Amino acid sequence: MNHIELGREGERIAVKLLKKKNHTILHENFRYRRGEVDIISTHQNQLIATEVKTRETAAFGAPFSAVSRSKQRQIISVMSAFIEQSQRTEEVRFDVISIVLGKQKTEIEHIESAFYPLV
Repeated sequence: MNHIELGREGERIAVKLLKKKNHTILHENFRYRRGEVDIISTHQNQLIATEVKTRETAAFGAPFSAVSRSKQRQIISVMSAFIEQSQRTEEVRFDVISIVLGKQKTEIEHIESAFYPLV
């Protein structure tokens, strides 16, 4: 599986997980300028931006460790554009879903409030 297929599979798994947790999916792969938010959903009066990181192995660390400060800034910027365009007023939360698609077993970790906007 190439990295694009791996990413798509991870996002499919993440959407399924969020729906199971009663999130309402508003948008997948929302793009603005050079950035993207993988999944935008609502849950319990919160607007949630979810970054999905998928790997085939955790040999080089957990997938969530790839969400650098620069990636966080990019996600925050794209979410700001989404909020402005859609005129949403909910409190915003930034989550990360970390997925390891192993040959024997799939490991999924949903990190709620994984990071906060820099003020």
